[in-house]
Amino acid sequence: MTDLINMWVYLATSPLLWLTITLLVYLAGQWLFQRSGGRALLNPVALAISLLALLLLLTGTPYATYFSGAQFIHFLLGPATVALAVPLYLHWKRVRQLFLPLAFGLLAGSLTAILSAMGIAWWLGGSLPTVLSLAPKSVTTPVAMGIAEKIGGLPSLTAVIVILTGVIGAVAGPALLDWLRIRDDAVKGFALGVGAHGIGTARAFQISGLAGAFAGLAIGLNALLTALLVPAIIRLLHWLA
Repeated sequence: MTDLINMWVYLATSPLLWLTITLLVYLAGQWLFQRSGGRALLNPVALAISLLALLLLLTGTPYATYFSGAQFIHFLLGPATVALAVPLYLHWKRVRQLFLPLAFGLLAGSLTAILSAMGIAWWLGGSLPTVLSLAPKSVTTPVAMGIAEKIGGLPSLTAVIVILTGVIGAVAGPALLDWLRIRDDAVKGFALGVGAHGIGTARAFQISGLAGAFAGLAIGLNALLTALLVPAIIRLLHWLA
């Protein structure tokens, strides 16, 4: 047992250990997801997050130590986001056809996400920084943290809420869309991208390439619109108060 502990202490100092564990945990989650027939509750991203968090707690590993290895995956988020332009280009004709519905859907989805989160937090007695931290919950993490910092929120809290939003959206979103009898993959993908950012987009690609393309479009547009809407809403609320 002592030898095993000493070996773990040695390996835990290597960034490659946590990079390898992250990849293996995700692959395990993907395998379970496929074996289950695509059950939403076994979303591989949600499983990977849960297992990694449990492992960090059990081993007493600081997040900074974990991130020293996981930063390589974090770096690839940029190229991966840019790569979303490829399926979008392949389905550009459909995007042009749905331009007006997408514009109204984007505005409705962005406003709903912002106002519902702030309103519920305020109704439940949340502090002002907490309410402000929830405003950009439905956009990708770097943008959300930047918005929260500018308006007086807590970027660390925002990051947690953004991840939870993505996981919940990826798990519950497809089932809700099916219950609403929405069959168009373009509409499904756009809804998942607006409501659940990157994690929702990963789930959309599991539906189809068309859904993934529209989800990727939604990520960028919603991030831009939210960055414009949140400060304007905050100023309006200050003026009304």
